[in-house]
Amino acid sequence: MLRVHFIDVGQGDCAYISCGRENMLIDCGEKSAYTEVVSYLNKEEISELDYVIATHPHSDHMGGMADILEQFEVGEVIIPELTAENVPLTSFFSDFIDVISERDIPLSKAKVGSRYSLGDSQWRIISPFESDSDNLNNCSVGIILSHGTNDFCLTGDAEKGAEDDMLKHGVLKDVEVFKAAHHGGDTSNTEAFMAAVSPEYVVISCGRDNSYGHPKDSVLDRFRRYTEEVYRTDLDGTVVVESDGEKISVITERSMLW
Repeated sequence: MLRVHFIDVGQGDCAYISCGRENMLIDCGEKSAYTEVVSYLNKEEISELDYVIATHPHSDHMGGMADILEQFEVGEVIIPELTAENVPLTSFFSDFIDVISERDIPLSKAKVGSRYSLGDSQWRIISPFESDSDNLNNCSVGIILSHGTNDFCLTGDAEKGAEDDMLKHGVLKDVEVFKAAHHGGDTSNTEAFMAAVSPEYVVISCGRDNSYGHPKDSVLDRFRRYTEEVYRTDLDGTVVVESDGEKISVITERSMLW
């Protein structure tokens, strides 16, 4: 069984993926969400993360990552390749690099086309194609995760430029589950990109009453052209999507309260 947990971290992103006995974490939200993420992983009885992906160095995606790396055994960390011009001069990123060095955690730069396995699922990197973007959102590491006949697409905060690159290079396919890019913002999730992935389920990670107005109404309308199965962490809490290799099922934190 593959389980993708879109953990409610407010206005940020965090996905914990388990398949068999192997585990992966993609982003972790702001530093303020650290305790909640660790508690969630502890509840799942996780002691080791085979892979950790920090999609891009914005605090709402990896603000607490240094603290996470100190709490768990980690097999490999994957980040986008950054240039001297766009490496952020922030304490959370410096702390992240320091912990990796101190704990001697293997660190890899994302390379499009690289393939990995997680239990009996497989995943491949589909972005970024550019490392010198002055927009860190377009440096986001994106993946397609496959389990049997089910495919999941997660692209961090990739905006139109990165989506156009993925379209141009032919790395996309129809998927069952799409994690909305950039919290459902309208600089992402373009018409052409949505036509290429054509999801049956969409999960949006965003904070309640956030100041950005995410998700945008125009984007929600676009999603609903493909599916009515749209889930939001601001409304539904943590969203867990399960795949048995053929069927998809969705459990939300809110539905578990009833």
